[in-house]
Amino acid sequence: MRPKQVLLLGLLLLVPVLAFLFLKTFGTNRYALPTYLPDRIDSVRVGEKWQRDTVFHPIANFRLRAQTGRMVSGQELAKNGLYLASFFYTTCPGACPQVNAQLQRVQEKYRHEPRVRLASFTVNPQQDSVVVLERYAEQMGAIAGKWFFLTGNQSDIYQLAEKEFRLPRPSGIAPGLVHSQLVFLVDRDQHVRGIYDGTKPRDIERLITEISVLLYMYDHDQPRR
Repeated sequence: MRPKQVLLLGLLLLVPVLAFLFLKTFGTNRYALPTYLPDRIDSVRVGEKWQRDTVFHPIANFRLRAQTGRMVSGQELAKNGLYLASFFYTTCPGACPQVNAQLQRVQEKYRHEPRVRLASFTVNPQQDSVVVLERYAEQMGAIAGKWFFLTGNQSDIYQLAEKEFRLPRPSGIAPGLVHSQLVFLVDRDQHVRGIYDGTKPRDIERLITEISVLLYMYDHDQPRR
């Protein structure tokens, strides 16, 4: 066997070994999901020492009307799984179509995973009635029971954006209404485990990966970090 062939064969045999050692050493820490939106830092006594413990903000429960006319709550969306939260309005000419196109990818990826749901909150509820949202959901190819387009009282939705997801208050008038294009990954305990720019495909790739990580943690009962 020629020296070059021997070297190539050696490298091919070495790659799986290195990959195994890397994953064994770094895999757990590398893929542990953080928690976002800290509320405060408490001091907890552990044995004879005091340790700092960060208390993270849970998204308060809400009840809004979906495109089907049914009332949907945050507890229902998060129960036994997770949901993706985003803000939009149906006549948005800019970021909304980009964000929703990316969310279509996520929906398709987890089409058969009932623990993954999507919640899109309109920031223009005066115009985005249940009937309007129903048509819009059809245009987006929303799967019934998986992707919810939600409307309600404007003050409730704006408070949800500001107080719970800690976003700037939407401003302006449609079609020039300015609002966030972020997507939030909310776990079954109502904590935010990821924040992504919904217009960037690379961020959505990270989102897809981190959904799988969170589901893996659920399946193996791993505690939050």
